[in-house]
Amino acid sequence: MGEDWTVTVNLMALSVPLAVGYFFYWRYKRSRLYELAEKIPGPEGYPLIGNAHHYLGKPETIFETLMKFSRQYENVVKMWVGPRLFVFLTHPADVELILSSHDHIDKSPEYRFFQPWLGNGLLISTGEKWRVHRKLIAPAFHLNVLKSFFNLFNRNSKAVVERLKDQVDKEIDCHDFMSEATVEILLETVMGVSKKMQSSGYDYAMAVMKMCDILHLRQTKLWYRPEIIFWLSKYNGMQKKLLSVIHGLTRKVLKIRKDIYTRNGGSFEGVTKDDEVDLKTTEKSDFSFGSSKTIKDDIDQDIGEKKRLPFLDLLIENSENGVILTDEEIQNQVDTIMFEGHDTTAAGSSFFLCMLAARQDIQEKCIAEIDGIFGDSDRDVTFQDTLEMKYLERCIMETLRLFPPVPAIARELKEELKLASTDLSIPANCTVIIGTFKLHRREDIYKDPEEFNPDNFLPENSSQRHYYSFIPFSAGPRSCVGRKYAMLKLKVLLSTLLRNFRVKKGLDPKNWVLQADIILKRSDGFKIQLESRKSKA
Repeated sequence: MGEDWTVTVNLMALSVPLAVGYFFYWRYKRSRLYELAEKIPGPEGYPLIGNAHHYLGKPETIFETLMKFSRQYENVVKMWVGPRLFVFLTHPADVELILSSHDHIDKSPEYRFFQPWLGNGLLISTGEKWRVHRKLIAPAFHLNVLKSFFNLFNRNSKAVVERLKDQVDKEIDCHDFMSEATVEILLETVMGVSKKMQSSGYDYAMAVMKMCDILHLRQTKLWYRPEIIFWLSKYNGMQKKLLSVIHGLTRKVLKIRKDIYTRNGGSFEGVTKDDEVDLKTTEKSDFSFGSSKTIKDDIDQDIGEKKRLPFLDLLIENSENGVILTDEEIQNQVDTIMFEGHDTTAAGSSFFLCMLAARQDIQEKCIAEIDGIFGDSDRDVTFQDTLEMKYLERCIMETLRLFPPVPAIARELKEELKLASTDLSIPANCTVIIGTFKLHRREDIYKDPEEFNPDNFLPENSSQRHYYSFIPFSAGPRSCVGRKYAMLKLKVLLSTLLRNFRVKKGLDPKNWVLQADIILKRSDGFKIQLESRKSKA
């Protein structure tokens, strides 16, 4: 017993100086980080925890606290969460340094929460794998491919109208309807799953929405971030069940599409409805996307006839023609597109409808433009129609300015960076947060930035602004590959809704309660009331 006690004491006596020595070595290795961080303005923190206490509480409280600091410190602000340094940037010149770079492309460690769902998909992959996969995926979102989805956008938009007819004059949360519609459109356009597969499609949609809730939870509840604590919580079991549904459907569709490809002699050309088993493929027909004022990038490049295929089919063809792309990698990319295309569009369309409720004058101008295009006709939206929806497009863009679905973009900085707006430098090995929400509301860029003004996006106004002052889909090498898809989907969906309904007068945006998780949302709900524009037969 005495010998055991002696050994224990000796081990403790040895471990204490080792721990102290390691701590000082760790501090020494980070000395440059502390030196530069000392010069960056920010709120005072506490020993050990830093500013972590500001991340406690309800999501809307956390959001308001961060907005208060952004107003107080303007362009650059630092916050410590334990030993981790976060630097928030809101000046477009500084934002450009990060987003335009081919070096600063690594996402922050928080994106690891997506790993069980999305694997190494486009959202979280880095380095050469990201570059190769981005090059493969970009052609699937070229305008020539998007045109083949036109009939699906119209059909699903009309289906939403039918569901909403039963809700006329009732208070509803429009996000529920926009979320369901968005997932159904994605299921058809990305994977070819029609609404005839109602059980699988509905289960998948519910699983996607609930997985987003779990991811939001891990972002806002700091105690769920450590893997061991999350693993012991009830949410771990819930996540496993949800991923079983999501991955199960993706694998099933992938197998069926690969079988069709093989039976058709190594091609998707000439595939008929008889080849679809019990899943519908995407038929090629005219499709449109409204005119974009952004600079050209990889989704604008000419892709040639041979690559004009829907997303999943394009990946399968690449994997069968010499490109090293495993079934797991294809699944990761499909799951990534389903995630990125769902919550963002659902939030954007919901904010748009709520804004029309608040600004009846804006709604009337939108309706007048749409009536000028369609009259009393119930015909489908065409490519030319979307080009004529100039005011609606400006309203969508202004909604995305005031309420960007992704309110912040996080990158892990590998190298020290000198800022453009100030003499300050950001140290390597810190996390940079681009505050999109605050960036879009800068008084030196937008006149009356808190006011909804679609004329902000008149050509003569938008052309004078810094390109990185409006980044609802991010920008640069890691910009959203599906932004054209998203904008066209919004135009068809929202114009179809406004051909059938008006949104009754609602709450002023100044009274909305916002929360910023992964996606910006109203914590008080997207409550609206609709009235029919069609006389009852």
